[in-house]
Amino acid sequence: METYNPERVPESESWLDLDEQERILLIETWHRVARIKLPNVTAHAALHAIVENQIAIDLEPVVRAMDRLRKEGLTRHDAIHAIGSAVAEHLFGMLKANQNDDAAVSQARYYAAVERLTAVSWRRGEP
Repeated sequence: METYNPERVPESESWLDLDEQERILLIETWHRVARIKLPNVTAHAALHAIVENQIAIDLEPVVRAMDRLRKEGLTRHDAIHAIGSAVAEHLFGMLKANQNDDAAVSQARYYAAVERLTAVSWRRGEP
């Protein structure tokens, strides 16, 4: 895999064959070429990579969310941002609350947030 485009689904095997840094670099490059101004292109690309990784491994709540968000009118790129916002909120919540949840509880909390996500809630900036 030599290029990335958030509007096209990367072929799962090719995507997962890449090193994580290669995935992030492909995403950063796409955003730079598209001249999208970002406060931190690497952090943005890392969130993109997390979402793409979850789709590539067929993580059901994320795949369902992507399908739902697309049907609700979001572009694939915006749907990645919406799901990425749930990832960021989840990570921030874990750090802020200093929770000692086990992995299953933490994962269930993230899945629930992804399942609640809608195009309308994301456009409004709601968690």
